[in-house]
Amino acid sequence: MSGSGNLMDFLDEPFPDVGTYEDFHTIDWLREKSRDTDRHRKITSKSKESIWEFIKSLLDAWSGWAVMLLIGLLAGTLAGVIDLAVDWMTDLKEGICLSAFWYSHEQCCWTSNETTFEDRDKCPLWQKWSELLVKQSEGASAYILNYLMYILWALLFAFLAVSLVRVFAPYACGSGIPEIKTILSGFIIRGYLGKWTLLIKTVTLVLVVSSGLSLGKEGPLVHVACCCGNFFSSLFSKYSKNEGKRREVSYYFPLKTLWRSFFAALVAAFTLRSINPFGNSRLVLFYVEYHTPWYMAELFPFILLGVFGGLWGTLFIRCNIAWCRRRKTTKLGKYPVLEVIAVTAITAIVAYPNPYTRRSTSELISELFNDCGALESSQLCDYINDPNMTRPVDDIPDRPAGVGVYTAMWQLALALIFKIVITIFTFGMKIPSGLFIPSMAVGAMAGRMVGIGVEQLAYHHHDWIIFRNWCRPGADCVTPGLYAMVGAAACLGGVTRMTVSLVVIMFELTGGLEYIVPLMAAAVTSKWVADAFGKEGIYEAHIHLNGYPFLDVKDEFTHRTLATDVMRPRRGEPPLSVLTQGSMTVEDVETLIKETDYNGFPVVVSRDSERLIGFAQRRELIPAIKNARQRQEGIVSDSVMYFTEEPPELPANSPQPLKLRRVLNLSPFTVTDHTPMETVVDIFRKLGLRQCLVTRSGRLLGIITKKDVLRHMAQMANQDPESIMFN
Repeated sequence: MSGSGNLMDFLDEPFPDVGTYEDFHTIDWLREKSRDTDRHRKITSKSKESIWEFIKSLLDAWSGWAVMLLIGLLAGTLAGVIDLAVDWMTDLKEGICLSAFWYSHEQCCWTSNETTFEDRDKCPLWQKWSELLVKQSEGASAYILNYLMYILWALLFAFLAVSLVRVFAPYACGSGIPEIKTILSGFIIRGYLGKWTLLIKTVTLVLVVSSGLSLGKEGPLVHVACCCGNFFSSLFSKYSKNEGKRREVSYYFPLKTLWRSFFAALVAAFTLRSINPFGNSRLVLFYVEYHTPWYMAELFPFILLGVFGGLWGTLFIRCNIAWCRRRKTTKLGKYPVLEVIAVTAITAIVAYPNPYTRRSTSELISELFNDCGALESSQLCDYINDPNMTRPVDDIPDRPAGVGVYTAMWQLALALIFKIVITIFTFGMKIPSGLFIPSMAVGAMAGRMVGIGVEQLAYHHHDWIIFRNWCRPGADCVTPGLYAMVGAAACLGGVTRMTVSLVVIMFELTGGLEYIVPLMAAAVTSKWVADAFGKEGIYEAHIHLNGYPFLDVKDEFTHRTLATDVMRPRRGEPPLSVLTQGSMTVEDVETLIKETDYNGFPVVVSRDSERLIGFAQRRELIPAIKNARQRQEGIVSDSVMYFTEEPPELPANSPQPLKLRRVLNLSPFTVTDHTPMETVVDIFRKLGLRQCLVTRSGRLLGIITKKDVLRHMAQMANQDPESIMFN
């Protein structure tokens, strides 16, 4: 008995390696929360023993803020560097700065002493490739040479990007948001937030955006920031040894995480402001400053833009998912490099002749958002001016459209069709690809055209009843840039199904607080229209396409099924694999572990009674048995394994028994067999469960895993239940 007592004392200590999860498995939120509570309780009790332990407890308490500070600094720095690099490499496709090759076109001209305000986009220091190579700036040969150089640079950037992703970091492709949502919900994808993924995604993000492909960098930047968070949290044992602690978002979002997220955003914003990548001393990407308020009558075209955004979102999601499914199920998926090269070539060839598709998408959106002032030189501002006009610069009245506006209208129409089509095939390729900017570009082009139409209608028909009360002749009534901003919000909402967060994002991007109501109207309308055709946003659709085990809180389950309809084993299946509390040997348990791939085993009193005692995780049983064999004398294959406080009564010549009560979860989550599945689904969502046991009067009947719940929900929705691929 003294030997067994020493053994029990030893095994009361935590086992080495306990707490690690296998790849493509779901974490046990309740277990992780319990382990963190025990850790915190231990630190608190030790802090009273000495000054050093008290200092250690303070360091532990402040480690979260330290992680947030580091994340903010690195994320802000990377965002600024990416913006600066994209500006330079995008302009590199058209020419180079002779004084400093690392300058973008704008930087090159503004640093030149020979640049005038009227010709601010032209300067001797910046030369197009035709000027540099053949000393010609005009003519067919110069145009063709610049055209070819544009295509070659685009192909080079895209080839480098897809090659780096394919060779060094396959997880660096896509936007990353579907996977991030799944990881934050408790799923393990080893390497997805690793250092190599961070490095390659940062570099390739610059390359693909600079190539001119119809994609953005905002979505992938979420992945980049999460990689930063994973890297810095791994430096602190508080987070590195607890998967639940690293994921205090999604299903479980405590208030302290909100404050820390705010602090990280503050640091990142300060860092970005210090770098000043936009060159306007502002934090917003598309700063707008309109001088005309919006009127109630304009809500009708705003709502129409919302309808367009909802229809565009539905069209894009269905077509893109169909194309991505085809990519996964045909030979097309075996040639990612050729696919990227082909789409890049088509994009560059079609985009170059149209000035609105040739420039970067961010520049295009910025121009579409801008109001037409007296100093604007864009085609969109080519109005016929009244020579007798004596208005201030900021109060230019509505004017008839000139030739440049009509030219810009049909060019925008062609660019809109091209963007709609090419984005469907671009998003989802094996390169970093965001969707925010392309979606905003589609909406901004549609919105600007609608805005110009309303503006000209108000100018030529100001006596109509809808214009009479608020649009007098000679007044500045309609702001087409506002329509572009509303259209961008509508299309982004139609694709992502965001509402409140979308309005906040648009406010952050533009600084247009006064126009919150039009943005809200368009966002809500867009969501209503899109939801009429399907509840899934693009990221949820890709989660389902990839079979990730993600329980979306927005999915409603209204079917009247019971836990007994979903639990395993079902009728005709082998009985549930269980452990008994004191009658199985080490060899029996090792054999059971070897012959099955279950994540854990219910522990019962005996196979006859099936009375539930607790639940033992596979990942904790294996290292516990391994360490006991290596470090304890007398533990052999015939040793009886028990989960009770006291060892079972054994013959005198029996080998030393092995106590494993430490790894036993004595309070596993259970439901009865008649619990409605609607309740079970809510339990899995809100508690982030990995599995729950089904009992009747304390007797074990079966088990329901997260995968079973997802399969059942798919089956009830007339979908393929086998599409849920991961554990």
